[in-house]
Amino acid sequence: MSQGKTPTGRDGGNPYHDFEITDPRAMRALSHPVRLRILDQLKRYGPATATSLSPIVGASPSVTSWHLRHLAQFGLVRDADVVADGRRRWWEAVARGYRFAVPDDEAGRAASRLLSSQMFAQYEQLPRHWIDQVAPRLSGPWQRLGGLANTRVALTPDELDQVENAIEELLTPYVLRQDTDGVPANARSVRLMRYALPQGDVPEQEASASPRSNRPVPGSSGSAHPPTGP
Repeated sequence: MSQGKTPTGRDGGNPYHDFEITDPRAMRALSHPVRLRILDQLKRYGPATATSLSPIVGASPSVTSWHLRHLAQFGLVRDADVVADGRRRWWEAVARGYRFAVPDDEAGRAASRLLSSQMFAQYEQLPRHWIDQVAPRLSGPWQRLGGLANTRVALTPDELDQVENAIEELLTPYVLRQDTDGVPANARSVRLMRYALPQGDVPEQEASASPRSNRPVPGSSGSAHPPTGP
């Protein structure tokens, strides 16, 4: 299941069929930790009620219900087609994931930065949780293949766009097959977290200190994986 995507300026379309957020008001509506957790739960586990979501997202059932209605106003969630007793309202996410681009106006750019900041804050603890709680219990190839890759390259904006599109093209068949019966029996959920972090401009006084000070080291990279045991 694809997760929310911060803006990268890609021109490759929407291969995962994510919900596209274009309204800055919707970006601001989603820029709340409880709402992000609600949407993540609905995307990952399917329809739920405000009462069942409440202990997971850290809000009372009435507050959770209010957040759900707010998300519904911007088309991010909707009523689920679930046979119920009529006393509880079931909700579902409208898509497996969502994505947004940086609008041209300043208000829109501010809204996208706010949502990006909330998403970074929400997911920053996931790698630590994985290495502390999940990795020690993995065995066989899962322990060998899980881990971190950190690679620095020199790219133009067009080249970064091509890299991002190529990654999505590679992942698309695996994302879309979740809607079919094509998932192998021995497959398990794998979270692929991808950050594209262009460096800022080097201040003039630093750039003038050395003619090479603003040039990244070619091929600079690193990776880390949990120990595989004796």
